[in-house]
Amino acid sequence: MDLTSYVSNLGREFATLAEASGDEARRLVERLTGSLESAIRMTLLEALSAAADEITSDLAPGSVELRLRGRDPNFVVTAPPAEPVEAPVEEDPVVADGGPLIAEDGPSSRINVRLPEQLKAAVEEAAAKEGRSVNAWLVRAASTALQRADRDQRPEQRTGAKRTQQRLTGWVR
Repeated sequence: MDLTSYVSNLGREFATLAEASGDEARRLVERLTGSLESAIRMTLLEALSAAADEITSDLAPGSVELRLRGRDPNFVVTAPPAEPVEAPVEEDPVVADGGPLIAEDGPSSRINVRLPEQLKAAVEEAAAKEGRSVNAWLVRAASTALQRADRDQRPEQRTGAKRTQQRLTGWVR
């Protein structure tokens, strides 16, 4: 990083300010410009070093270092080590009413199923979209269907207003 342009810009700003104050101030700024250049450069280096320290504290365990090569500062960035990507933990599947599905793993049994050709093709396509085998897809579909059937047979629990039934007995004329 070349600091020369930044130091020169500050020198021009001082010269502009001095011209507004008259000839004596302009001559004073011209005499001080050489001395000010090294002070400005050192102040900029200190600011860059402080910034690198602040970034390093936020980036830890990575780091940012400020190194001088001649008169020019260079930043050296050490990225934090990549964290290993863990496979997501698959939770037990849950249906809408909060009950667990029938377990898809464990001891298995074998059955033969005959499917119409179109249904077989649709099952294969659906399994491929989910990245499952046809067998795993069918197990999941059967488990979900059984859970829904079980839920549909339970009496509905109503919230809010109660529904009352009236039963009349007797003779009608």
